[in-house]
Amino acid sequence: MRIVIDGRMYQQSGVGRYIRNLIFELQKLDKMNQYFILLTKPDYDRLEYHNKNFNKTLADFGWYGVKEQVELPKILNKLNPDLVHFPHFNVPIFYGGKFVVTIHDLIHQHFQMRRATTHDPITYKLKQIGYDKVFKNAINKSQKIITVSNFVKNDLCKSNLLPDGGKKVTVTYEAVEDKIITIVRKMSENKVNIILNKLPIKQPFIFYVGNAHPHKNVEGLIKTFLGLRRKYQYLQLVLSGQDHYFWQRVKKQYQHEGIIYTGFISDEELVALYKGARAFVLPSFEEGFGIPLLEAMACGCPVVASNMASLPEVGGEAVIYFDPRDVDDIVEKISQVLNSEKIRKDLIGKGLKRYKLFSWERMAKQTLEVYQNAGSNSP
Repeated sequence: MRIVIDGRMYQQSGVGRYIRNLIFELQKLDKMNQYFILLTKPDYDRLEYHNKNFNKTLADFGWYGVKEQVELPKILNKLNPDLVHFPHFNVPIFYGGKFVVTIHDLIHQHFQMRRATTHDPITYKLKQIGYDKVFKNAINKSQKIITVSNFVKNDLCKSNLLPDGGKKVTVTYEAVEDKIITIVRKMSENKVNIILNKLPIKQPFIFYVGNAHPHKNVEGLIKTFLGLRRKYQYLQLVLSGQDHYFWQRVKKQYQHEGIIYTGFISDEELVALYKGARAFVLPSFEEGFGIPLLEAMACGCPVVASNMASLPEVGGEAVIYFDPRDVDDIVEKISQVLNSEKIRKDLIGKGLKRYKLFSWERMAKQTLEVYQNAGSNSP
């Protein structure tokens, strides 16, 4: 088959990581099908595929815009693929060929709130109408749908967008990247201390990494930390994530001597923070998957997380869960880890087993099966 993968989000944090690992693993697994990877100019110039059946195609425009709707179908029609994989819901409405789509979450549908945008009310409303139309088009016209958790699959079924009750949905779990595991194996305690001093961060601290959109509940975590500080006067809260409007808003509102905002961090710094933290805390109201849970586990860091959405599905018994709407409950659950070395060791041991249950190679094999089934289906 001639298979196109829309890789324009290659450098993005969430969907980009999914794209990068899928393409990397497919190159090892599949020597038969011909692949055409759509890339923006910086990635087109930088990336090289050594497999003869993997090809680069320039698609130098962003996502969610008019240009995507107009130009992308033209490129696809020229390539004449048997199948296109859109790794996000932004499928051009007027593309008529066979495609599969990956749905990572329904956060756009669930969190349609003014606080989650920088736009004026009219622009925001128009964009939201556009998102909904594109999303429904992707669900209705796709040959197959991939979701990253059973939670997202069930969410889709509950939304009444799937007339077949979810028969065309395949769940493919995400995992920890190999390069993170490699860094973990090489990272000494001395190296952790050097990185923490450079940032500069003092132990003990609890850690969060991600964006600061409202559904991430970072403000709830900060309020929890301020409660914890009454009891643990030297405790710090380290918040990491690429600086943007939402982080700037949080930083402006919450300035405290114990809160460290690192901004963007490298993979090496990420591993050092996981390894140096007393606990990793993920307080989200919604997550489609939650890779940081598994990353923390791989680094030997105890995990305390929200009991909502996909997080219990991913974390299993290797996590202490809390109600993200209840600050007292979050304080109590984090305190358990801070107070008890036995609980910490138990969580670390379970986590080191848990993260190994997830594999990017398995995800790619399952995706390849989806391609084969979708390609053989009539349009």
